[in-house]
Amino acid sequence: MASDRDTSREDHRLISEEDVSVDAPAAGDAVPSEADAGQTAGGAAAGGGLLRSGMVVSAMTMLSRVMGLVRDVTIAALFGAGSGADAFFVAFKIPNFMRRLFAEGAFNQAFVPVLSEYATRRTREEVRELLDAVSGSLAVVLALLTALAMLTAPWLAWLFAPGFGRDPEKLALTADMLRLTFPYLLLISMTAFSGSVLNTWNRFAVPAFTPVLLNLALIGAAVWLTPWMTVPSMALAWGVLIAGAVQLAFQVPFLARLGLLPTPWPAFRHPGVRRILWLMTPALFGVSVSQINLLLDTVLASFLASGSVSWLYYSDRLVELPLGVFGIAIGTVILPALSKRHAEQSREHFARMLDWSLRAVLLLGLPAALALAVLAEPLLVSLFHYGAMTDHDIVMASMSLRAYAVGLVAFMLIKVLAPGYFARQDTATPVKIGIVAMVANMGFNLALILPLAHAGLALATSASAFVNAGLLARGLRRRGVLVFQPGWGRYALQLLGGCGLMATGLWWFSPDWHVWLEWGVTRRAATLGALVIGGALTYFAWLAATGMRLRDFRLHG
Repeated sequence: MASDRDTSREDHRLISEEDVSVDAPAAGDAVPSEADAGQTAGGAAAGGGLLRSGMVVSAMTMLSRVMGLVRDVTIAALFGAGSGADAFFVAFKIPNFMRRLFAEGAFNQAFVPVLSEYATRRTREEVRELLDAVSGSLAVVLALLTALAMLTAPWLAWLFAPGFGRDPEKLALTADMLRLTFPYLLLISMTAFSGSVLNTWNRFAVPAFTPVLLNLALIGAAVWLTPWMTVPSMALAWGVLIAGAVQLAFQVPFLARLGLLPTPWPAFRHPGVRRILWLMTPALFGVSVSQINLLLDTVLASFLASGSVSWLYYSDRLVELPLGVFGIAIGTVILPALSKRHAEQSREHFARMLDWSLRAVLLLGLPAALALAVLAEPLLVSLFHYGAMTDHDIVMASMSLRAYAVGLVAFMLIKVLAPGYFARQDTATPVKIGIVAMVANMGFNLALILPLAHAGLALATSASAFVNAGLLARGLRRRGVLVFQPGWGRYALQLLGGCGLMATGLWWFSPDWHVWLEWGVTRRAATLGALVIGGALTYFAWLAATGMRLRDFRLHG
């Protein structure tokens, strides 16, 4: 899913950090405490801004993604790409998919604009009532959904991985794991609710750090619980359940410190809840098309050769690193700011912030995609070729990694274009676009799965992401809220020149991937690190030589 956020543009018409920071709520009513007087809902603290907030989220997300790679290295070494790993990845993907769909997807996009409006225009008591009603209603719905999923686990496992039906033991294992992993949806959705509140009050670091705890829990479970399990891979399912509880408990004290810890009480008739539900219903589809496409990949991959689900998982994990660090991070910080600008009817600043986010995404998204494609095998060998992971697994995973890399920029663009609609409380348009993208993905899947197998599924997801991003951008342009600022021509030439120089250097200096198989972990890590650092220095040196500076990415009003 990523890329860029600290940047945005050239020295032309940019928005300054101060202009993007959000003022205190009207009359100061909604400020939870005096300590928050300088850092209130919807924007950055005085002297802060999108650039600083984006860098904070990026740093925390980088830590999380690095730990995620450590987690995946551990899983690959212990379980490889066999039946146990396949079963776990499906059992984890189902609640994780719904988490992204409900918690980080539709719910977040519907909840944050409404909460920002309450924080800006309503009293502190009204904000508290909204939080109580939303948290209570969300908990009731998720508790019922979790109970239903646990009761119907065998059918859910078959529904999401019908190909496992050919192996009854594998299907049964997936169902057993699902009964442990699905409660994670309830816990992590409440965590996402807490994170949305913290983000709205500019506490970006805490929600961004929270996923680190998931990775630590899974690593600990894989290392310490596995020896105690009759079926070793069941330890991972227990790790997911433990992680959900730990992540929620971690955020509670920070909400309490702000004076915003809710007393959950279901109130579906509350005006704020009804409005969130109204916005959320179509957003369930519109904001999560890429996740639905990835899930369809898993369904179809279950019919392919054993290991296909795992190959897609490992390659997707590498793409998720730059996507999370850059694309998702900038989408996270820009939504409250865009919502505030829309509430203030500041159309010009709204448009400039969108332009800023596009430039930021491309700044790091393009080189990240090229690096993943050029270094596919070295990356996979260095990270995963240990223990149960075979040479054949590396070859297969590299195919899908390159296919996902093709769509990395599109995945990132979706993360920053969708908030342009949701901040304006328009959820209908992304739904229509999502339907088109879904149909396109199905068509691409049918066309590519036979000749390219699992890599065809990944390539289809990338192609449909470009369809999605293109239609989102076109819609915003027609509404006059996406206005390209001066300097795009020069900016594009700078990026393309830097990417071309970087890719050439990586290809020239990287040894054949078979050589990497003969090296130990130290030499692999050292060589890969040298290539990555060298490529980054080449890229940024070119940008500097052609006149680009960090200050160019401050938004000036």
